[in-house]
Amino acid sequence: MSRDVDFAQIVAASGDAVVVSDPDGIIVVWSPAAERIFGFPEAEALGQTLDLITPERHRRRHWTGYAQTMRTGVTRYGSEVLRVPALHRDGRPLSIAFTVGLMKADDGEVTGIVAVIRDDTARWEEERKLRRRLAELEPVPA
Repeated sequence: MSRDVDFAQIVAASGDAVVVSDPDGIIVVWSPAAERIFGFPEAEALGQTLDLITPERHRRRHWTGYAQTMRTGVTRYGSEVLRVPALHRDGRPLSIAFTVGLMKADDGEVTGIVAVIRDDTARWEEERKLRRRLAELEPVPA
C-alpha cells in the first residue's frame, strides 16, 4: 500500500529543529522546534542569514566552511555530530549539536543545506561543571 508522505508535517512534528538554508546561507525553512530552541519566530527567521544564530566570534569560520561545502558538495557532518556555540534571541549562549544534509538539484549542484539541530546546552554545562570539579580534586604538582 502506497501512502503520500507529508514532509512539511514531519518537519513541524520533529522534536529537533529543522533549519534549511540556501546556497547564500539564507534561512528558507524554520521549524517550530527551531522557534523553541532559538526563540525566533518563523516570520523573523525566514530570509535572515545564519548569522542570526551564529555567535559573532565564530562567523568567519562558519562562513568559510559553508562556502567550501557549497563549492565542493561535500560535508563530513552528514554522519558526524557537530557541536558548536549558538545564540538565543535573548542573547544568551546555547550549545547545539547537529548534523547536516546537502540538498542537490538533478545535476548535482548543491541548492541548500538542511540542519537537524538539538539544544545541547544542559549537557555542555554539566560537562563544564564536571571538568571544573575534576580540576579542583586533582593534586597540584609540587
